[in-house]
Amino acid sequence: MSSGDEGPNLDDLGARLQAARAREAAETGQDRVRSGGGNNAGMGLGFRIAIELVVNIVVGTGIGYLLDWWLGTKPWLMVVFVFLGAAAGVMNIYRVAKGLDDSVGLGQASRRGKNDQTNGP
Repeated sequence: MSSGDEGPNLDDLGARLQAARAREAAETGQDRVRSGGGNNAGMGLGFRIAIELVVNIVVGTGIGYLLDWWLGTKPWLMVVFVFLGAAAGVMNIYRVAKGLDDSVGLGQASRRGKNDQTNGP
């Protein structure tokens, strides 16, 4: 056995192992965690949940205030719409936490992109 025979075999084996690891990481989603330098997904999800709740309550309050101003029923419609906004926020948080929001928008686009990469040529 000469050293020239072992070189290409080990290089080929290393390349195949690296390709298999990359394929497995892409299938399990581990590649995103490693490339980000840390697990920022939890932090992003937390910010999204907080923003969903706050925005829904603010929009509900604004709609209620405008209806009260227009109809002269202060403060009753604003109180009702604050609760409706809070309920909508809780429903959106539930959808985010359960992963039910992946059927449209960015979730579906990222899932399609991942499927195209794994099923590509």
